[in-house]
Amino acid sequence: MIGNKYLQELYDYPDENAALNQLLEMLKSQDMNFINSLKQQKIDIEQCNETELCFLIKASALIDYYLQLQNIEVPQWLRNEKLRFEKPYFVSERLNNFDKIRLQYNNPAPFRARNVYYDLDGIVRV
Repeated sequence: MIGNKYLQELYDYPDENAALNQLLEMLKSQDMNFINSLKQQKIDIEQCNETELCFLIKASALIDYYLQLQNIEVPQWLRNEKLRFEKPYFVSERLNNFDKIRLQYNNPAPFRARNVYYDLDGIVRV
């Protein structure tokens, strides 16, 4: 079980892409209820199953990235070494090998540290 009510609700969405888009909305709009919950509701990663952990890796990269952009302190649990894929994980499925290498080289540290790669143009919120 994830433990944070916001992240748990996102995890429970039937469509992961919709959940990640909703997460981006909360981050971009600086939803302080959500941001404060990240500090107050620590997640016990040991209690998470494999699919929850996979979701948390993708989400933690986005959260870390956006909190840094907004100069908001990143909660320590987000940088747990278990929140990392062993092999590179590309969120977009429509990438050729060149694009994958480009993303590995160009993605900011919060993504590289977790071995999860997003097309930064795809996560920009209007």
